[in-house]
Amino acid sequence: MKRKLVSALLVMSMTASLVACGNSNSGSSDPADESVSVSTSSVSDEASDDASSEDDASASASSESEAEGDEAEIPDGYDETSTELYNLTLGDFNEALATAKEAETVDERYALMAVAEAKLMESAMMIPLTSKGGMYAMYRMAPHTKDYSLWGGDQSRYHQYVVTTDFIKAEDYNEMRDKWNELKGTGTYESYVKEYLTEKGYTIKDSFSMPYTSDPVTWDCLATSRAADGDAIVNTFDGLMEYNTEGVLSPALAESYEVSDDGLTYTFHLREGVKWTDSQGREVDTVKADDFVAAMQHMCDAQGGLEYLVQGVIKNVSQYISGEVTDFDEVGVKAVDDYTLEYTLEEPCSYFITMLGYTIFAPMSRSYYQSQGGKFGAEYDASASDYQYGKDANSIAYCGPYLVTNSTAKNTIVFKLNDSYWNKDNVNIKTLTWLFNDQSDVTKGYTDAKAGTTDYVNLNTSTIETAKADGLYDQYAVVSDTDATSYMGFYNINRVATANTNDGTTAKTTKSDEEVARTSKALQNVHMRRALSFAMDRGAYNAQQVGEDLKYTSMRNSYVPGFFVSLENDTTIDINGTATTYPAGTYYGKIMQDQIDADGVKIKVWDDETKTSDGFDGWYNPENAVEELNTAIEELAEEGITIDEENPIQIDYTYPSAVEVYANKANSYKQSVEAALGGKVVVNLVDTTDLDGWYYAGYYVNYGYEQNYDMYDLSGWGPDFGDPCTYLDTMLPDYEGYMTKCFGIF
Repeated sequence: MKRKLVSALLVMSMTASLVACGNSNSGSSDPADESVSVSTSSVSDEASDDASSEDDASASASSESEAEGDEAEIPDGYDETSTELYNLTLGDFNEALATAKEAETVDERYALMAVAEAKLMESAMMIPLTSKGGMYAMYRMAPHTKDYSLWGGDQSRYHQYVVTTDFIKAEDYNEMRDKWNELKGTGTYESYVKEYLTEKGYTIKDSFSMPYTSDPVTWDCLATSRAADGDAIVNTFDGLMEYNTEGVLSPALAESYEVSDDGLTYTFHLREGVKWTDSQGREVDTVKADDFVAAMQHMCDAQGGLEYLVQGVIKNVSQYISGEVTDFDEVGVKAVDDYTLEYTLEEPCSYFITMLGYTIFAPMSRSYYQSQGGKFGAEYDASASDYQYGKDANSIAYCGPYLVTNSTAKNTIVFKLNDSYWNKDNVNIKTLTWLFNDQSDVTKGYTDAKAGTTDYVNLNTSTIETAKADGLYDQYAVVSDTDATSYMGFYNINRVATANTNDGTTAKTTKSDEEVARTSKALQNVHMRRALSFAMDRGAYNAQQVGEDLKYTSMRNSYVPGFFVSLENDTTIDINGTATTYPAGTYYGKIMQDQIDADGVKIKVWDDETKTSDGFDGWYNPENAVEELNTAIEELAEEGITIDEENPIQIDYTYPSAVEVYANKANSYKQSVEAALGGKVVVNLVDTTDLDGWYYAGYYVNYGYEQNYDMYDLSGWGPDFGDPCTYLDTMLPDYEGYMTKCFGIF
């Protein structure tokens, strides 16, 4: 991989706040977005307070993986061009982010990161679209009865769900949701829910069925960054700590931990007697501290895309990956004895403990891995004939609540309770079933949920009317909660691929090579990107999926949600030469907005009255779009590019016609952009036919030169830990930023 070639110098220049992941796309496996609800991405969620939504996200984010298709040949001079274009478009952001990472306090760090994101938003390299959720749904699952967190992978764990045989009435669902806000942190909410539902006459069951849209490509959670992989695999293992249903980080495989006075050493004391089993439930080993050491080394060897989360954080991880350190004993993860695990950091990291809910800290049975042909260090070779680890669900070891008893591609995945699981007596869901839905039939999700084949449905514009006609809507429909996953629309400023690289024929542009290059040149102009962003009626776009009355509910106006962090202390920073003091309690989004206003860019990312970055459209403004377009036309004319009605800029927008809602969203995008920009920009709708073709246009590929679009809305990011850099570091240069590839660079 290209990422392996990053210099040690570059890696070492990064601080302890290195990149996060969680990339999302629209085909994952969490209950919220089976119709692929929001904008585009890959974190699927339940749709509400307990669920996420589509998928990279992030999610993230949710969050993505190594490409499934063949990689195209790297163009000559590609790295140099990528660096030049990055500095042109994101140089101010990168400089501001580096300044933030030098902050002396956490509060100053947050405030300066808000300044950095202001520069990112002003660059208009991407336009925020939606979060997860914010749509009508009907549930058999009680709200907030699966693990709850704004970041990491714990929200894809389903073992604690409380599920009923019938849909839960809206009034009951909302009453429980309100009660969660009252009880969270007390440890009593789950028992309250069970008692409440029983008293209301519901029957609680021990199974849960849900739709999914993308199969795991690998069952090795340490060798992937793809949400559809991690969402499934996270149910097969336990981590050191786990965010519970009330959002509290609680002991799992670690019963306790302590931190050294200097903040550099974290020591975890493991639960004894936890068993590793194979997929048949046969015990193969006991979980020991060394399994976490083996896991970290395997993750660094495999370089599946998440390793940079701990580069610059855990001592010598960066140096091991670069080859400067070859002895993994020098890396800051150590088994002190069988049940004592120690992590040593490069420097104190304020958010380290929040990272433990992510797959990068999963254990891996060293003995089982080796039995599947796995090796470490220079001997690691996933292409070796005897290497079988993670190839399917039968080639991993399990220490979590479930064993995978069936995994049939594009059909069914079944998780059954692991009888050897250390905490099996407290598992509510004994059978977890995922049923594939390619989304070509917009009514299937509703039909399956109504019949009880699946246990929830996110209602789209078609099925809302059906539910009303069936008499179900008024009684059971609720508006799902939104979360921290941000789905974005990305502009390709350096387009190389003009057809999907996996087959060379799908999603082929109709533009000439000259026109492709002309569009890329136009998109390198910040005013052109702003013009396109201001011209997009995001409300109309989102309404195609969630309906007119909810079109703003999930709308997001920034990358990092403005509510993600707030200041604990009064903090003074510089805003364009003016010392500005923010009182304790100030939200990240407020500072971001102040910087944008000071720079004179007409974007609204924060509403100070409602204290949110969501629920309104702070970008769409045809007048601003025309103003920016005229400036772009003037500047590009100086470079020999004429733009008018006879010579419009052509924007290729990919979409899958097989999924009605996405076809409708594509047409909505085309209509609003072309109307606002007066025929000087034409949107070409490039049909990928099905979801696979759509994924291969951008989501499934690794590098910028493989991105086959001018504008792409099938990706997003879900946070991996509790610091804004979990988002912002995805925009770093030189292959370190996971999402910069979406811009056609690196």
